[in-house]
Amino acid sequence: MTAQNTPTPRKLTLIIPVYNEADGLRRHLDEILRQLEALPASVGADLLIVDDGSTDATPEIVQTLCQQRRDVALLVLNRNFGKEAAIVAGLDHSDADAVVVMDSDLQHPPALLPKMVELWLGGADVVEAVKVSRNTRSGPYRYLANAFYRLFDALTGLDLHNHCDYKLLDRKVIEAYRSLPERSRFFRGLVSWMHFPAAQIPFEEPAREAGESKWSALRLLKLSWDSISSFTALPLQLVTLLGGVTFLVSLLLGAKALYDKLSGQALDGFTTVILLLLIIGSVLMFSLGLLGSYVARIYDEIKARPHYLVDRGRSRLPDEGEEGQ
Repeated sequence: MTAQNTPTPRKLTLIIPVYNEADGLRRHLDEILRQLEALPASVGADLLIVDDGSTDATPEIVQTLCQQRRDVALLVLNRNFGKEAAIVAGLDHSDADAVVVMDSDLQHPPALLPKMVELWLGGADVVEAVKVSRNTRSGPYRYLANAFYRLFDALTGLDLHNHCDYKLLDRKVIEAYRSLPERSRFFRGLVSWMHFPAAQIPFEEPAREAGESKWSALRLLKLSWDSISSFTALPLQLVTLLGGVTFLVSLLLGAKALYDKLSGQALDGFTTVILLLLIIGSVLMFSLGLLGSYVARIYDEIKARPHYLVDRGRSRLPDEGEEGQ
């Protein structure tokens, strides 16, 4: 093969956020590393494990692996900042030509990696693994997830149905993502919003082999609201609509009460008054809560605290980077 036909060497980093994943973690990482052997010879790949403040033996397991392999690095955050912050930390500490963000529990099948790299080398800036279904999840989870994605699509115009965080990003996409100024991030939503040329790979989500999901129903609901409120102010406009509807209902009830009074059919209005007070009070409290949520988001943005802080003593990085963004 001549020098002109020799493929340009590329570097790929797998960013894997982990949080209390000690049960089965080493076995899962070994499987991911095994799949990297199927990548083209021109693509050098390594792992960057981002520990999001685990309280179990997760960091120690990865530290041991780092001692055994030069293609594994560990970034430990000071505390649990959340998966979105862990992804940002991984992107900040990678100098690769492309990264793949994936979970460590093998529900993001590492067998897709060769195909993802192939599509990237073919010109795709983003390669997304999209779930065919969510059959491995419980009924209530599937119902809530479907309801969230329908609502998100209706409010923002971004169709993320069955999308997940399992994505390959080219360097230009990484830099664009890092340049976004907001502190509150929704990774899969922002990648879709940036609208780089993308390819998709459908996959069946396998059952979780070990451990259990760290996402409680309350955390999922909070994530859903944070994701929607970070992308659209339409709920604030709906408050105005809700106020208009309440005003019209009040006019109709007032007109009926006046008619009954003039026609001599007026009854004791105590019940009606109580109902009106309850309706108006509920609308006001709901509206104040919605407004307060957006004000709190503005407050968090103004504080401009870093997405994360790094525990340098427990991290195992080839090069020292910035402490936080």
